[in-house]
Amino acid sequence: MGALDGIKVLDLSRVLAGPWATQLLADLGADVVKVESPKGDGTRGWGPPYIDGDAAYYHACNRGKRSMIVDLKSEEGMTILHKLIQASDVVVENFKTGTLERFGVVPEMLEGKILCRITGYGQTGPRASEPGYDLALQAMAGIMSVTGPADGEPVKVGVAWIDVLTGMMAGNGILAALFHRERTGEGQTIDLSLYDVALMAMVNQAQNWIASGADPQPMGHAHPNIVPYQAFLASDEWFILACGSDLQFANVCKATGATTLQRDALTDNSGRMAARAEIINTLSTIFKTHSAAHWISELNQVGVPCVPIQSISQAFTDHQAESRNALWHLGDQVSVANALRFMSKTPAVPSLPPPKLGEHTQQILSDWLGDE
Repeated sequence: MGALDGIKVLDLSRVLAGPWATQLLADLGADVVKVESPKGDGTRGWGPPYIDGDAAYYHACNRGKRSMIVDLKSEEGMTILHKLIQASDVVVENFKTGTLERFGVVPEMLEGKILCRITGYGQTGPRASEPGYDLALQAMAGIMSVTGPADGEPVKVGVAWIDVLTGMMAGNGILAALFHRERTGEGQTIDLSLYDVALMAMVNQAQNWIASGADPQPMGHAHPNIVPYQAFLASDEWFILACGSDLQFANVCKATGATTLQRDALTDNSGRMAARAEIINTLSTIFKTHSAAHWISELNQVGVPCVPIQSISQAFTDHQAESRNALWHLGDQVSVANALRFMSKTPAVPSLPPPKLGEHTQQILSDWLGDE
């Protein structure tokens, strides 16, 4: 039995943030109905590559759902939408601000329900009416100003970072709202924006600015607050050294023979921050004398996190990923597993493969609305 068995989720969202949130809920047992226009979610065509006629992008965030076609431009479609809302426990939408109201959805329809509204900038504020896309929000929220090499061109994160985080925050908010409803019977609205999530996710970089008044700068693969904590080039390839404590730094010096760095001024992180250039230059010279595999072995033996830089295929075929079943098999399809699969009582589990457009329309009309 899933933690959300019996919870009906109406997914009116498209693209990534909303569908990612509802996929997480489906993995936890919710009955998720994905409402699509006759043309379908646009991500179905965001290929190649394709899987069974739909883009891999669509498959990444629509597992465990049923799909139905509803033409929201028609009067019949509006009637069906209103009935679906009344039959649901949770509604997730990412329309432009004001769209749901134009569809005739009134507060009375949402009594006791959870409404999660995902937009680029929120339901209020001077930018509320502006559309929001992950790349645009990466630019607006500051992440691109601290990503990539110093003095290089702007660089975005290699995955739709803000959409993914927004979907996870939506899932958190919905679960909290369901718990509140369980205790009080009250529903509520969640006004969630990609912008708010992106600003929240700036974490230490934002706090660095608050504390110093200075804008953080891009540092490539280096860390703004810890040294040495970055990529280094060995004799054959790059690897990562993540030295996060004073003891680990002492062990780095011992393992590498960096005797010039074994002095009192560098025993704490503030001292190492002041001597960043010296430390990085010294270690860079030493690391080029042996292979990445050599240094990864040597440093891990003394308790210092040190790992290769893997491709996506290498990451998913790593013995750790394989031992923890990082991929789920849904019939003849493969899907990236939910990280909550190790909950001891109500783990996330795979159910349905991503649905074909309108695959379950009649079924949903029957079991949600009672239509024959």
